[in-house]
Amino acid sequence: MKKNILIADEMHLSIHTMLTEIGMTYDYFPEISRAELLEKLKDYDGLIIRSKTKVDLEMLDIAPELKFIARAGAGLDLIDIAEAERRGIIIFAANEGNRDAVGEHVIGMLLCLFNHINTADIEVRHKIWKREANRGIELMGMTVGLIGYGNMGSSVAKRLSGFGVKVLAYDKYKNNFSDQYAQEATLQELFEQVDVLSLHVPLTVETKMMVNTDFINSFKKPFFLVNTARGEVASIGSIVNALDTGQLRGACLDVLENEKMTQLSPEQESHYESLFQKKNVILTPHIGGWTHESYVKINEVLIDKIKKVHSHN
Repeated sequence: MKKNILIADEMHLSIHTMLTEIGMTYDYFPEISRAELLEKLKDYDGLIIRSKTKVDLEMLDIAPELKFIARAGAGLDLIDIAEAERRGIIIFAANEGNRDAVGEHVIGMLLCLFNHINTADIEVRHKIWKREANRGIELMGMTVGLIGYGNMGSSVAKRLSGFGVKVLAYDKYKNNFSDQYAQEATLQELFEQVDVLSLHVPLTVETKMMVNTDFINSFKKPFFLVNTARGEVASIGSIVNALDTGQLRGACLDVLENEKMTQLSPEQESHYESLFQKKNVILTPHIGGWTHESYVKINEVLIDKIKKVHSHN
């Protein structure tokens, strides 16, 4: 019997009940290899992926029946979007499912950095009691700039509303989006005013290595950088350099240019080594949108979108 959907990655188990409830049949192959996927995909209408499956021309060629590709998460950089759309395949992600998690993670990282929570915690555990060296700084009164004002950017702005900060947002693809949480701004205004910059853009040809030395040096005053978007949006070499010169006062990085720690180039190896020694840097392993709650919310968002696609077909 032909099944509707192939699930090619680990999902929260609630997906099973949810799919059954909307009358969809599926096969769950969380451990499937690319070779097996290429063999099996031709028989399915839908594909659900997370972050290990690259949907390129080769894969699309063997799946003439494919009606939709659902990404359990936010970024679509693993999918050849232009080619999929040319074939009439609908693509959607579940950004709404992890925007709250990302919003909270950004605030958590900033507060941790500003109040030396990570380093002070280690010191106290070693019976080192340094108050002056761990004196913090306050978010209040700062100007926070957001690049990208979609699900993630607006979630961060909302979380910042209780902190007494000014929030400026720049989004190349939107107009007239100022709201009670953020004021629409030009990139130039961000360069002139921000104390903290948070990135919320997808990885595209346009945004790849967007944050480089020239970009960082365009800011009128030293600032803090937060990246929970994609690692390749920001050059690690440029970040390390700017931390050394003081143009960056600190960085909160949930994503890195290369996240395969065993496959770093010699250049990356040396940049990471400097980065990892800096106390004014907070690092997490790409978990900004990765909470117990978002794991379920992502499924709910996907199911809602699958239902819509299915009713149109």
